Amino acid sequence: MHRVGVLALDGVLPFELGIPARIFGAARDADGVPLYTVATCSLDGGPVRASADFGITVGRDAGLLAEVDTVVIPPSHALGPIRDEGVLPDVLRDALAMIRPGTRIVGICTAAYVLGAAGLLDDRPATTHWLEADHLQRLFTRTRVDPNVLFVDDGDILTSAGVAAGIDLCLHLVRRDHGSQIANDVARGCIIPPWREGGQAQYIQRPVPDPAAPGTAATQAWAMERLDEPLTLAELAAHAHMSVRTFTRRFRDETGTTPVQWLIRQRVDLARHYLETTDWPVDLVARRAGFGTGVSLRQQLHAAIGVGPQAYRRTFRPTAAAV
Repeated sequence: MHRVGVLALDGVLPFELGIPARIFGAARDADGVPLYTVATCSLDGGPVRASADFGITVGRDAGLLAEVDTVVIPPSHALGPIRDEGVLPDVLRDALAMIRPGTRIVGICTAAYVLGAAGLLDDRPATTHWLEADHLQRLFTRTRVDPNVLFVDDGDILTSAGVAAGIDLCLHLVRRDHGSQIANDVARGCIIPPWREGGQAQYIQRPVPDPAAPGTAATQAWAMERLDEPLTLAELAAHAHMSVRTFTRRFRDETGTTPVQWLIRQRVDLARHYLETTDWPVDLVARRAGFGTGVSLRQQLHAAIGVGPQAYRRTFRPTAAAV
């Protein structure tokens, strides 16, 4: 019997708090015997404030963390100095110190900040909600943050993207522990997909450049109005009244990427918009987004977000029959 302990912090998000008990609690062997026990604790054993309009009463204090095989920390909207400065309060540091060596530790969504502040993500890959990924990377420079995936499994330390990605991660652990058949049975019972295609890259929204901003922003805005045209680097530089070399250098300084890579990303985002909002055939979406052919669109979309056009459309534009 694998023991799972869930640490509920003040400001905990109730949905994510319930994921471990729901997923691990549904895992049973062929004879119907539960494969996990799940218990929830707070730092002092008292009630915790949820991010919703209610509190949550738990049965154990942080001593539970010394008894379990897997520790799961759900996200909180009240991390305070943990998120702002990467510093753990003494009471939380002492609680995490109770975890035995070899215990598996899981951080869902912004709980990655807790693991980072504890030094558990140093020189490791990790992820979190895409809205927090850049901040997490700046705060914990030794961590390799991947904003595009649903979860990261680094053996004894695992992290997930936001909200429902915690389900993906817990299902992955059931699959890792007991195989696909049991994980699939859990998914069927919970009426969720046993595996989601792609990563959280397909959910990321990027801001539109302000044409009034200095530098290359005006050229970025100009190019976004012409993504269906075969724009060249020389044309972009000419619009910005710069040499190709100067434009490329300034563009990379401002955006962190090359003009060509940026154009591909914008065209991918435009194609995603058309796939979500129209019933156009894939080849027409490809032409309107500037990729020319459906084959090119499939290659670029899969490289960018991990899924092809049809899979993306099924996710974000369900048919009437599916509804």
